[in-house]
Amino acid sequence: MSIKKWWLAIAGFTIGVVIILGSFNPLSAQNSPQIYVFGDSLSDIGNVYKATNGNSPPSPPYFKGRYSNGPVWVEYLASKLKLTSNLDNNFAYGGAKTGDSQQLPPGVLAQIQRFKTKNSAANPKALYVIWAGANDYLGGATDTTVPINNLATAVKRLLEMGAKNIIVVNLPDLGKLPATHTTERAKSLKSLTQSHNSRLTASLESLRQKFANINIRYIDVNALFNQVYTAPGKYGFNNVTQPCLREGVVCDRPNEYLFWDGIHPSTAAHKLLVQLASSQLKSTPKSATNSSTKLALPLSILIFTVLAVSLIMWKRRKRIRNSS
Repeated sequence: MSIKKWWLAIAGFTIGVVIILGSFNPLSAQNSPQIYVFGDSLSDIGNVYKATNGNSPPSPPYFKGRYSNGPVWVEYLASKLKLTSNLDNNFAYGGAKTGDSQQLPPGVLAQIQRFKTKNSAANPKALYVIWAGANDYLGGATDTTVPINNLATAVKRLLEMGAKNIIVVNLPDLGKLPATHTTERAKSLKSLTQSHNSRLTASLESLRQKFANINIRYIDVNALFNQVYTAPGKYGFNNVTQPCLREGVVCDRPNEYLFWDGIHPSTAAHKLLVQLASSQLKSTPKSATNSSTKLALPLSILIFTVLAVSLIMWKRRKRIRNSS
């Protein structure tokens, strides 16, 4: 092989290493063997159902303990990422708020504590999901300070335990739910939602600055909700203001309804959320760059140097043999 071909081979191999390491996705199945979930009814896959011996939510018409007519978004997310969704790793409870209440339903901070009790440390390769806050405001909270502080504390505790990959979801417009959009609270709930989302974004950015080598993904479900709400036909929905389940009677075409009941999305909406959020999940904040990407350049330089030195030594030995 000519020396030119040798150098081309070395360069090609090095470039390949950079591409492989640089494109390594921290949310891929290989790097996220587990998915842990904390939140409320939007992510509950049967915890309340189990705790109430199958009495709540009544199934049917609800689907196997979900607060919907089918799987919820974290199950679609797990499927997309080729992860296994199960109750062992899902701590979300329908009706949960963001606090540390240990009573049924336990708050998000209490859920984090339960996780900590079962795990001495967080698996840095696992994926952690937090989505909560709606029940705080629907339950009467008129200020976002406590819920935001609770969520920030929840994220911080996971990071302190060693978590590296976290998804945090904001809130849809709580004033546009079938159960609220015609009430006197619709306007105030909209205002609370806006305040919550704005402060949540700032809080997460602050955490990114304090913790190195972390990957906090933020799903702006509010923007996605408004996107679908204003152009429902584009996404296959014929009704975004009324629930499919009304007074115990199920509508004829549930998948054409954005909402299953007065508060909870239909399974079609849950599935669409994951589809629309894909682009947000792919974007990585600069302050949370994947550690494998950071290693790609220095490692490639090392490999290039080793191969180049080996080639030079081989050529030198060849010349010595030929001269002798």
